[in-house]
Amino acid sequence: MGRRSRKNDEKKSKSFFGKIKSSVTSLGGCRNASSSSDRTEDEEAPEKTSVYQQSQSASSSASPRYVLHPDMPPVTVNGGTSATLVFKLAVEKAVCAVFGPQDVQSKVVPMIESLTDKENVAVATVTDASQAQRILDITGRKSLPLFFVKGDCVGGVDDLNALKESGRLSSWLESHQYDLVVIGGGSGGLAAAKEAARLGKKVACLDFVKPSPQGTTWGLGGTCVNVGCIPKKLMHQAALLGEAIKDAKRFGWNIPEGVVTHSWVRMRDSIQDYIASLNWGYRVQLREKSVNYINAYGTFTGPHEISAKNKKGKIEKITADRFLVATGLRPRFPDAPGAKECCISSDDLFALPYNPGKTLCVGASYVSLECAGFLHGIGLDVTVMVRSILLRGFDQDIAERIRKHMKEKGIKFESGVPTKFEQIEAPTDEKPGRVKVYGERTLENGEKEEYVEEYNTVLMAIGRDAVTEDCGFEVVGVKHSKSGKVIGRHEQSESTPYVYAIGDVLDGCPELTPVAIQAGRVLMRRLYTGNMEMTEYDKIPTTVFTPLEYGCCGLSEDDAMKKYGKENLNIYHNVFVPLEFSVPERMDTAHCYCKLICAKNEDDRVLGYHILSPNSGEITQGFGIALKLGGKKADFDRLIGIHPTVAENFTTLTLLKTDDAGELKASGC
Repeated sequence: MGRRSRKNDEKKSKSFFGKIKSSVTSLGGCRNASSSSDRTEDEEAPEKTSVYQQSQSASSSASPRYVLHPDMPPVTVNGGTSATLVFKLAVEKAVCAVFGPQDVQSKVVPMIESLTDKENVAVATVTDASQAQRILDITGRKSLPLFFVKGDCVGGVDDLNALKESGRLSSWLESHQYDLVVIGGGSGGLAAAKEAARLGKKVACLDFVKPSPQGTTWGLGGTCVNVGCIPKKLMHQAALLGEAIKDAKRFGWNIPEGVVTHSWVRMRDSIQDYIASLNWGYRVQLREKSVNYINAYGTFTGPHEISAKNKKGKIEKITADRFLVATGLRPRFPDAPGAKECCISSDDLFALPYNPGKTLCVGASYVSLECAGFLHGIGLDVTVMVRSILLRGFDQDIAERIRKHMKEKGIKFESGVPTKFEQIEAPTDEKPGRVKVYGERTLENGEKEEYVEEYNTVLMAIGRDAVTEDCGFEVVGVKHSKSGKVIGRHEQSESTPYVYAIGDVLDGCPELTPVAIQAGRVLMRRLYTGNMEMTEYDKIPTTVFTPLEYGCCGLSEDDAMKKYGKENLNIYHNVFVPLEFSVPERMDTAHCYCKLICAKNEDDRVLGYHILSPNSGEITQGFGIALKLGGKKADFDRLIGIHPTVAENFTTLTLLKTDDAGELKASGC
């Protein structure tokens, strides 16, 4: 986009707008409508709406009334504009000004009119406090007046003036190549791109995978499909099948000793073939939705402009009204010598050409524990090295139970930090190499000693960083956290209103694929239809796929105590033995556990749900709706269980957790 003078910008911006005179409310301020409405604030206006026309009664010029189209909903709530209509107008009009009943409009409205023709401007007064609060809640702002430009809330009077004086308002109002450019082709970005296209918008989706330190890349679909949820769950299933084969003998199956073996290569190829089919399917879906897929790395180079650089180095300039950042996260490596040269990450594990062999998983994250679990499950020697607690952010009672179960299964745990990695033998396509790991181990008595051990594979899973380092945020003023995540008001950038972010790259957002998908779809409907639905980031069910799966929803025990106080909680819990564990006489029957954390002063409303058992993911998904709807312990008690299942344990919980209680003992059916 070329540079031009501010004077020319303003001249162009005036010609951008049409010639219709538009007035939702009189420019001088708010007043009462002559007719009332029975429509509630939650009812949606029809999608095809036009600006309400106002006619002045000759007999009462001081109290003008609204003349409505026959297919239009009433414009007012308590004499002012409804929140529903405000967001509809924000979508329809190039500029929408929203005032409170006491706001002085006389100076602001002429300024807006000096920028634009009136037919593409809407001015609304909101007099109802609940409607005003709803607008503020959705925009993440603190007070009226507010101004929207092409549907993006830019803030108050000072913010609008700053945009005008800088010349950025003029470029904002120009026509651009696309309505929306999505940067990132992961689950959230794809969902948003397809939804925006479904709503009739011109959309481009950029996706580019920089190779990992070990050179691994993948196709369209992001982390979840290629190097996360999908291959992880399938390898977890491979481990469960190995356990089932062991159990099968007790159920009458004749399985000769030493005959059943596992092939890493066959498992990897089967999983990678399936992933390739998903990659292709996503490209087909984008084409069917008329989304322009661009395999290039996007970097902001100016207001409403990015450069897209493909793998051959060719650069294309692209402009858009809005940008959605959905670049996700990539694994972090420590500063220790040899870490990037000698170690792999989850970006590499699922496509390794060789069996990993003796493996060290570094980190206490769910990625580390899940990988350790399925690698051990297919017969490998696995050690987990952690610096402190497991599963930070999850329920620590459950985390400790997971540690005990994994140790009992044969997975070793080391408390310490690696300080150096040394390649003894390089890996080939047929076999892993050898890596010597140096570190500092913490003993049970608190003393420290030097740690030296040799492994075939070292997997780094110490955390993940946002993929925003080269996005050009500084060029357009996008604020971000130290970890590179976009700081936003909900999904909208706090500092650059036409830039949005969803998923892992949004600061404070749960790092879960379904969250990104939901947020992408909901955001597109809000931006392009005026729908006021918001993504709810609390009470999100999730599962950690350790050998015994951990499902949870709501607050952990520690978080509930911090928020409500220990004395205000009832915690119901129990251990149990799944029926299918009883016949094989497994050694891990003492670890299955469930609990409900309830608010004592709110009639035992359930604040947190936790279960450690087989199939926890399937169980947790269904119970999650109970927490979303404010379910209470009595609701669980009244629910008739399905017998015999592990899920029915939640319908019979009576044991309260106390400090002086001994170890729980499991019982069967």
